[in-house]
Amino acid sequence: MKKWLPIIIILGIILLIGAYMASLNNKLVVLDQNATAQWANVESSYQRRADLIPNIVSTAKGYAEFEQSTLIAVTEARSKATSVTIDPSNITPEQLAQYQEAQAGVTSALSRLLAVFERYPDLKANENFKELINELERTENRINVERNRFNDTAREFNTKVNQFPTKLFAGILGFHEKAYFKADAGTEKAPQVNFDDLGKDK
Repeated sequence: MKKWLPIIIILGIILLIGAYMASLNNKLVVLDQNATAQWANVESSYQRRADLIPNIVSTAKGYAEFEQSTLIAVTEARSKATSVTIDPSNITPEQLAQYQEAQAGVTSALSRLLAVFERYPDLKANENFKELINELERTENRINVERNRFNDTAREFNTKVNQFPTKLFAGILGFHEKAYFKADAGTEKAPQVNFDDLGKDK
């Protein structure tokens, strides 16, 4: 019996480690899926903004004197942003930085458009255009909310991954830290739209 004792102990340790890793894997899967689901919400919000842009550009094009270069810049920024995709199961800092840069280009182009359209009283008074701009502002706010929520879920996942002894096994199980959205270059701010004097120039 004594000669089997070391083997029994080793088997017992292996079983304990196996049970721990199985339990840990299940916990990390839940946290990982939460972050992945929240990333889908982020993408959905950005997609809503991308879907609004063609209507905004089309409406503005109806005003012959509207600055075409501004509309082209918005369209090109949208095209670039929609071409950048991320695998939600492997969100690296480099990928997220590229994604943010592309989306920041859209934010910047839209900000220029909103500044320019103030000089066109007829366009400002267009009810369809006003509703599109209102919807854009709501969408920008939603983007900020969903980005913050993603950071929260990513932080919860990353905290668990870096805790001891989880850190010893997370990599083996295929779980790695997720990147965060960073509030740089004004990407966290929705374009400012001033409606106080809408319609005054009608």
